[in-house]
Amino acid sequence: MRTKLWAAFLAVAALAMAQKVKSKAEGEALQALQAETDPAALMAKVDAFVAKFADTEFKAWVYSRGAEAAERKGDGAKVIIYSDFAMEADPKAYHPMLMESAELARSTRENDLDKDEKLAKAEKLAKQALDIVPNVPKPNAQLPDAQWEEIKKEFLGDAHRDLGMIATVRKKYDVAVAEYKQAVEIPQQPDLPTYIRLAAAYTDNKQPDEALAVLAKMPANPQLAPFVDKEKKRAEALKAAKK
Repeated sequence: MRTKLWAAFLAVAALAMAQKVKSKAEGEALQALQAETDPAALMAKVDAFVAKFADTEFKAWVYSRGAEAAERKGDGAKVIIYSDFAMEADPKAYHPMLMESAELARSTRENDLDKDEKLAKAEKLAKQALDIVPNVPKPNAQLPDAQWEEIKKEFLGDAHRDLGMIATVRKKYDVAVAEYKQAVEIPQQPDLPTYIRLAAAYTDNKQPDEALAVLAKMPANPQLAPFVDKEKKRAEALKAAKK
């Protein structure tokens, strides 16, 4: 979930924080966190900020930025660590809930000894976010109501995507299909890889025609083309085998 709506969300959140900082130094450090784009540098700034401003009111937001950076860097362990810290600071911090849920679902393998434990935690976090997001107030009054509703739909889409990934690992492909369908239907701008996951779930659920229909409707994306081709071939092979 990285759309223009998300950029607007970060901007208004920053404005809200600017009104509540305890010192000029804290405000400048928060601005630096907001502006940093390099994942490794951002993670370093997160650690330094928390060490320097231990009594900050923005721990949940700061640790969420750390989890975002870790996600972009491909550091799954740090995604979980930062997300846990964010939720410790704010038990209703729905964004880190979804980042950790997604990471647990992505990284859990069929033969992991703690598979059931990790998937149960991922499912709990995703469902908590589903309960929290619909009633979350705007982070700043300047954000138009309609735009805020669309941002919340993106978070809800992420939660259903996570539940779809969890169901896929559990080989409950009918459940995965239902969750992925919601993940692409709820947001105004769905996450494109979720279409591929939906198609894969259809194929795994022995529904190749539905899989091919999803892939045919998916917007062209050169980066995702190899994955689309892979799923298309899987669905076509299954369809041919069923004849």
